[in-house]
Amino acid sequence: MKNKGCLSAIIIGLVLIAIVFFIFLWGKSGYNSFVDKEQTVNAKWSNVETVYQKRANLIPNLERTVKSYSKFEQETLTKVVEARSKATSINIDPTNMTEQDIAKFQAAQGELSGALSRLMAVVESYPNLKADQQYINFQREYIAIENSIRTETVYYNDAAKDYNVSIKQFPNNILANFTNFKEKPLFKAEAGAEKAPEVFSE
Repeated sequence: MKNKGCLSAIIIGLVLIAIVFFIFLWGKSGYNSFVDKEQTVNAKWSNVETVYQKRANLIPNLERTVKSYSKFEQETLTKVVEARSKATSINIDPTNMTEQDIAKFQAAQGELSGALSRLMAVVESYPNLKADQQYINFQREYIAIENSIRTETVYYNDAAKDYNVSIKQFPNNILANFTNFKEKPLFKAEAGAEKAPEVFSE
């Protein structure tokens, strides 16, 4: 009888060890997967910031080119410069960002897009400026960057969705809550965002 009790205790002990070991392996695998997916999201966000910064970096050259045409509407150019300043002043920590953060970032970038579109519509009334080589170079780079922005925001959203699904699925959600992995916000599509910029005429 005593041997049976001993054997039962050993079996129960082995089962408990096996359960703990299984939980450890599951927790380690899940945690490492969350880390990997979160790092991917952070890298994609960095790419998004890079292409937006490239666009902002074009504006000083645009400003110099436009200023060389003395009759150009100064107010329109000033609004672009102000919008650029606002857009570049917003810094977001991707490890900690909220929907409000990304909405603020998008709003500022949208304001810059609008100011640039208005400026380029005004340029249509200045044939000499429109034909200026520096302005033509700006056009080419601007269109390429706008297309890159669309691509990188899609890549970011894909990575964020993959991460979000991973931490919300059962039983991963238990581990995610316990280890403080939080959902990542997504870029919201703007009206007409699926189209390439049509700000220049031939």
